[in-house]
Amino acid sequence: MSQRRLLELADEVRSIAMTGLHYSENSFDRDRYERLLKIAAATAGLGARELDSTSIESIYRSADLGYVTPKVDVRMGVFRGDEVLLVREKIDGLWCMPGGYAEVGDPPSESAARETLEEAGVEVRPTGLAGVFDYRLQPSAPPHVFHIYKLVFVGELIDPNAQPSGGDETSDAAFHPLDALPGLSMGRTLGIHIDAARRTALDPGARPHFD
Repeated sequence: MSQRRLLELADEVRSIAMTGLHYSENSFDRDRYERLLKIAAATAGLGARELDSTSIESIYRSADLGYVTPKVDVRMGVFRGDEVLLVREKIDGLWCMPGGYAEVGDPPSESAARETLEEAGVEVRPTGLAGVFDYRLQPSAPPHVFHIYKLVFVGELIDPNAQPSGGDETSDAAFHPLDALPGLSMGRTLGIHIDAARRTALDPGARPHFD
């Protein structure tokens, strides 16, 4: 069984266990859900390369309270001519569209705009939705312990002459030619995300991608 499939199955068992622990008051049922959570962590430990089952169980317990749902990641596509704005992640040294997990209390497009300001140092105005992508349906995306929905937006620079710069989590930010992209941080941005954003930027009436 592949690493990806092990992590996917573990995450499904985790969601059942955590949701059950939230709602169940029966001690016997809670014991069963606790056991399920440990099984999920052990399974994920077989698929994860850098984390053991104890570390994964701690991540699982702290990730969700209540009914467990997929994570929501937001990304912003910003273009200047035939170039796209990318930021360089400190964690892996690779490039991606600015973004991250959506913040509670923010509309998704505003979360993407805020992340762009924090990671690239430029203000943008969201203008459209390029697509909603299921992380697990993208074969080129590396395996991940959580199920993620990725919302890709398109935005315009409020100051067309603004010069991007890195932030706390990024070491650099710059516009890159679409035909000469640097190495992408594949867990954050895939070529299909940039293509969808570009299509929407060129044609605001284009139908967003959905899985």
